[in-house]
Amino acid sequence: MKAEKYAVGDSITMMCSGCDVEQPHTIETVTKLGKISKATCDTCEAASTFNRGVKTSVAVGKAKAASPYDRTRKYKKGQAMTHSVFGHGEVTADRSSEDRRTIRR
Repeated sequence: MKAEKYAVGDSITMMCSGCDVEQPHTIETVTKLGKISKATCDTCEAASTFNRGVKTSVAVGKAKAASPYDRTRKYKKGQAMTHSVFGHGEVTADRSSEDRRTIRR
């Protein structure tokens, strides 16, 4: 199966770290192989960068602040939260079968 190739200016729907919901994003930069290297949310202008197709960082534009972390809440990949001890974080993997989340700060 061939990986999808993207071009600058294409639109893609994905989880927005700033909005905490799936939103349309505009692709800003791509690699030579057509993989996304940067995309910006059309709603809140949060810019996400990617390395080898995996989201590596988020620069929040005019987005709302991340919600406070709640251990009883279920999070999806890409959602942002603020923890009282660890600070700002984002869910990078969902291991719901193990009931664990991987969070990057």
